[in-house]
Amino acid sequence: MTDRIEVAATELRPLLEEFIMWARANAPGSDPELVGPAALWHRLAFSQDLGTWKRADLRNLLLDRMPKVVEDPDAAADGMLPAVDAYLTFLSQTGRLAKGSDSLADLQAELDDVEDEFVDLMEELLDDAEGDDEEDEVGDLGDFESFADELADLDTIRLRPDSELAEAARQAPLVAKARDLALWVGSGRRVGEDTLLTDAEVEEALAAVELPRPETDGPIAEAVPQLWNIWNLAVDLEFLQPGEGNTVAVQDDTSEWPFDDDEDVLDAWMLGLHSVDYGDPELDDEDLTMALTGLTRGLLVRLLLAGGARDRAELGQDLAEAAADLDELGADAWEAAGDPLTPAIDWLIGYGMVELDGDTVRLTPLGTEGVVHLVDDADIEVDARPAIESMSAHELLALSAELPEDEADAEFAAWMRLREPEKAAEELLEAAAEDESDALIRVQAASVVGTLGEAAVPAWQAALKQPSLRPYAATHLSQLGIEGAPEPTQDDTHWLILDMWTISAGLGRSEFVSSLRDIGPEMVNSLLEVVWRIPHAHVEELLDLISQVHPDKQVAKAARRALFKARSA
Repeated sequence: MTDRIEVAATELRPLLEEFIMWARANAPGSDPELVGPAALWHRLAFSQDLGTWKRADLRNLLLDRMPKVVEDPDAAADGMLPAVDAYLTFLSQTGRLAKGSDSLADLQAELDDVEDEFVDLMEELLDDAEGDDEEDEVGDLGDFESFADELADLDTIRLRPDSELAEAARQAPLVAKARDLALWVGSGRRVGEDTLLTDAEVEEALAAVELPRPETDGPIAEAVPQLWNIWNLAVDLEFLQPGEGNTVAVQDDTSEWPFDDDEDVLDAWMLGLHSVDYGDPELDDEDLTMALTGLTRGLLVRLLLAGGARDRAELGQDLAEAAADLDELGADAWEAAGDPLTPAIDWLIGYGMVELDGDTVRLTPLGTEGVVHLVDDADIEVDARPAIESMSAHELLALSAELPEDEADAEFAAWMRLREPEKAAEELLEAAAEDESDALIRVQAASVVGTLGEAAVPAWQAALKQPSLRPYAATHLSQLGIEGAPEPTQDDTHWLILDMWTISAGLGRSEFVSSLRDIGPEMVNSLLEVVWRIPHAHVEELLDLISQVHPDKQVAKAARRALFKARSA
């Protein structure tokens, strides 16, 4: 078999090299490297003639053979079908699609037909690989994955405005201590290899961050874990940075904390968010310490699942049982730690994430923001949204694009109740004008503003000055019968069509092809003769895509001509 593979690979190599050169100019969005395995197994299993391709063979290749041999299912799911499409187009255009093959249109139709099933097969391979990894890994107390279903079922979490969160972050005592420690370090302090600081320096550093000197008979550096946690936090926050040689130095702007700009404050605070791990208890026995790894994260996720607050004793009992279940040393570690929750809660209070109200441990708004980020970092879905009263128009539009229609309508309605229709229209259209390449945001904004009637007229008139919004503004002003409003032009209509095509293409190849078929080849051909002139952000990308995926050869050819004109204009 090895000899057969080598022979087949040798036969294929010149053809694939020529395809790679062709693809650079004609299918730049495809990944030619993904064609190699498909072409090789087609040659080995289905046809000795490199140019003979049949629909049935193509289906069997993709759904039966490739799942057994593909090395990167993730890359294959995203790019193999477009790459094979480009390869088949190359064979057809260069006269290499042999007589007796099915037509290019039929082969492309087969690619459309198998797309969903092929992607599902690749995703199954990914799930299997992840399952194997999960079997090898033992989760800790802070493993969010075990709570994924519960997190997904949570009611919508409303996040507070950035201004409020930034003000809370400015008050976090641990960030101030990290700043003070970094300022004490100075512009170039030499550190040791065995211990970062001498005992004398440790005493100075303790004074700088207002921590007590421990009573110890041994080296003081080994008895100040809280100091080293603050040191590590200063590094995380980028208050401290390594210098040349064995030196560390304070960053130039560290002394300016708390920063004036809210965004800068939250960016810094987020850099240190993973310091929650420093709240885990540290015991003399390393194995016992490891048995309690993730305790602080486990505390946080349990608070989130409980709606933000829990009784301290109940929380401790829950975590103690979890530690015993996860590790045979868990119960011993919990007992050895005495009160494992204390260091975790103390650290989280210091970082502004929780507060104690009698016997109740409660997430702060800043803590809720932080846990949501940690959950998101773990690639687990949770429904978290900005508070309606603090949501910008752009945030509203971006969020609504990902929601079911009824939920999106509810968000818009709640947001609109907080402002006058004229102001709402102005904010939505200004948000739509921020990025000319974002057709989805633009269409959403125009759709909502279109429901506001004459109240939106001033905003539509202002939008006439924006090239990306002018087609929508002219159309709506005309529909409202506003005197002196410009009539929509053919170019305006073509812009609207390009926006629709852009959104359709974003939904996937099958959706895009279906939308083109709905129009019909004659209409598409007519549009291709003119849309290449429109200065739309995605016109070249769309023409290229049509040339690759449209099942009608004449339409594909017209798209290539239009693409050439657009690139030459």
